[in-house]
Amino acid sequence: MFGRGRREVPLIPRTFGRLIEGLNRPRRAIPQARRENPDAVVDCAVYHDGTRRPGPVHYADAARRAHRQRDAFVWLGLHEPDEATMADIARVFGLHELTAEQAAAAGHRPAAETLGDVTRLVLRTARYVEHQELTATSEVVDTGDVTVLIGPRFVITVRHGAAGALKPVREELEQRPALLAQGPWAVAYAVCSRMVDLYLDVAGHVEHDLEALEEVAFSASKPPDIAHIYQLKREMVEFKRAVIPLQEPLQRLLDRGVVPAELQPYLIDLRGRLARAVDRVAGFDDLLNSILQARLAQVSVDQNNDMRKIASWAAIAAVQTAIAGVYGMNFEYMPELQWRYGYLGALLLMATAAVLLHRRLKKAGWL
Repeated sequence: MFGRGRREVPLIPRTFGRLIEGLNRPRRAIPQARRENPDAVVDCAVYHDGTRRPGPVHYADAARRAHRQRDAFVWLGLHEPDEATMADIARVFGLHELTAEQAAAAGHRPAAETLGDVTRLVLRTARYVEHQELTATSEVVDTGDVTVLIGPRFVITVRHGAAGALKPVREELEQRPALLAQGPWAVAYAVCSRMVDLYLDVAGHVEHDLEALEEVAFSASKPPDIAHIYQLKREMVEFKRAVIPLQEPLQRLLDRGVVPAELQPYLIDLRGRLARAVDRVAGFDDLLNSILQARLAQVSVDQNNDMRKIASWAAIAAVQTAIAGVYGMNFEYMPELQWRYGYLGALLLMATAAVLLHRRLKKAGWL
């Protein structure tokens, strides 16, 4: 009766139903923007079984990939990072804040320290600076430093200065997958080997400079200034600070046993090459001291010769002064004053005395 002409009204409007239907549909995946590494990152890669995994990666993504794969590790290369970048890297890789601060700063001496499961190895870099000739301001050796942080699944290299670029180390090590498969310590060995090779290369160039300096120092034509020798000596002091202190940290790594047994023969060979570099640098210092002392002796001899010449001419002049002084006293009774040829005789006497004294002094080697 009452419901005969009545239509059914839906409980949920169509628009609201469509909205619910749209919410239940699977959403299309939105591609995430790829994160870019900071400018301080030179290269970052994941290595597994001695092979580089393809594709550029952010160091945070690389750290997660290395933890998911067995026997994989990250090699992160940095050049002069700031404190903010190092702080974020320390957060990602679990480094101590002091380790990050030390890596961000430059000017450290060679050292090897272990804090927890992370070893911090510091090396000095060296580069020979080409120059036309040695001057009082010539830069012969340019130095910097590189810090290597070795962990179970990562190795981080932090370089300061223009010397000691590590791109050739990475390229060469990627050609040796058997060595690279040994993990982060293989990278540490390769960096140390590169630094020692640079020491030997710089030592070879410096040796040529010393040979040229030694030839000029004992030549009579144009001996070098003492300032030039002293400048080279200062450069050698800087070079010594880079090479000699590395012996102790390298020996400490071998004694502690933190290096894998497979890599210890490589470090032993590295220690021998470093010893050769140390011997050459120490020899340079001794040779420079000898050249400097010889040059100082030459300067002293030249000064003595100059004083002899000055004294000889002063003696010749003294004879003329004495004769002129006698005849310049104007006494009333002086026989020569009334002599007709007295003036010419006095001049002849002065000239004869000067010639005889000059010949005598020249024969004695004073002139």
